[in-house]
Amino acid sequence: MPARRRPATLIALSTLALLVGAVPAHAGQVQAEQALPAPTCSEKPRELPVHEFTDHRELGVELDRVARTSAGRVRVDLLGRSNRGREIWGARVGTGRKVVLLTSEIHGNEKTGTDALLSLLDWVGTSDSAKARRWRSELTIVAVPKMNPDAAELDRRANDMTWDEVTARFPHLRGSGPSWNYYTGSVQGDDYSARPGFDINRDYHPNLDYVPRKEDFPGTSTRPGWYISPETRIIRDVYRGLTAEFGKVDTYIDLHHQGACYVMPDDHDRFVTLSISGKFVDNPATTPGLEEYAGKYDLDYSKRLNVAVHNALQAAAANRPVFGNVTLYPQDTNLPGTGLGSFALNGSGTVLFEVRGQTQTLGQQHRATLTRAVYIGLDGVLSSIASGQVHQLSPADYDRIPPRGPNIGEPGEDGGHTADDVREFG
Repeated sequence: MPARRRPATLIALSTLALLVGAVPAHAGQVQAEQALPAPTCSEKPRELPVHEFTDHRELGVELDRVARTSAGRVRVDLLGRSNRGREIWGARVGTGRKVVLLTSEIHGNEKTGTDALLSLLDWVGTSDSAKARRWRSELTIVAVPKMNPDAAELDRRANDMTWDEVTARFPHLRGSGPSWNYYTGSVQGDDYSARPGFDINRDYHPNLDYVPRKEDFPGTSTRPGWYISPETRIIRDVYRGLTAEFGKVDTYIDLHHQGACYVMPDDHDRFVTLSISGKFVDNPATTPGLEEYAGKYDLDYSKRLNVAVHNALQAAAANRPVFGNVTLYPQDTNLPGTGLGSFALNGSGTVLFEVRGQTQTLGQQHRATLTRAVYIGLDGVLSSIASGQVHQLSPADYDRIPPRGPNIGEPGEDGGHTADDVREFG
């Protein structure tokens, strides 16, 4: 990636989260945030500005800058290319035995995670603080920001790939129907009829050596995926490589967005800033077809990781209450075809971030605040892993995190797709 002039918007972004603590708010600001009623809200898709978020070209510029200014601490590699040939980059920092893999923008209209990852990589790669040194010595952090660049450039959920392209790569699948996660109609206000695509967060399989089989199509949301998209095969290969190198990926964190109009369960005047979760599959010991993964699956560890996220955000809420609007994502989720589900079955602790509002409902509104919330949560969980404190946290505290409240907004449209298809995981 050649060095290029750094956009002014990214200069502001990189400085957004260098300070770990939230900026103190004046008392009047805190009181105003507590007193203002929730405004009206709608989930109807709209065309809204998103230019303040980092696009694919700017991502390359920023990763190049982070690698150079980190004096070799951050290594950036080209992991592969998307279906339309765009680069998918990975950034690696640290030499510790505890491996943390992070991904963002598996859905291209869920963008705050990419900006938070850039700020985090910038800080851990350049800071000489005791905390940064501990992270680098105890952790190996591997981040894949904007892992679905085709969708990100189109500002939509699904990638840009046809079923004919799938069968061209896997000729033995010809004659079977497309997988259930194939979009050809209207979803979240985007028309896929001319440029179909797949929700690639349904394309994972816990068998990391799995090759697509004709008899496994079209599948369902409660069954594993197939690794038919180049984007998910890249992440699978990264995970497999880290497992071979270290024996285990300690933690996998995936950064998403959800609806804009969810409210706190006990106060419908407060919108949920983000929801978190460590549970994505039914108990493999009692789920037909997944029994072989029961020995590796560690839900309690995932719960501890999420408690670390929750605690960090509650601490930040002392200065800015909006950071305390954290809930538990619905716990009846059973999606083994997601990256979180598949990697949890392989023994990794898992954390889902579901930030408020996708680009078709909020655009770039609240971008700085929501990106900051993601950064604070990541800082909390990574610090807890690096120090070992995560093992002192109680899984019971996870179960006491308030559940997500109702969505009070004007309904949107889902193009006839199922709730699992469109609403779960973003």
